[in-house]
Amino acid sequence: MRNILITVMMLVVVVLLYNGIVAKDTTGTKDQIETQGNAANTKINTLIIP
Repeated sequence: MRNILITVMMLVVVVLLYNGIVAKDTTGTKDQIETQGNAANTKINTLIIP
């Protein structure tokens, strides 16, 4: 029973960390990657299409 409780608590911590670090709206890793990817696409398009 104790092992199950510890496992559930660890899963909750992982979910909270994921939401706080990766999936955060404006400062999360996902948003930063998307922002930099969009900027890179814009730069590439300006190089290819004069």
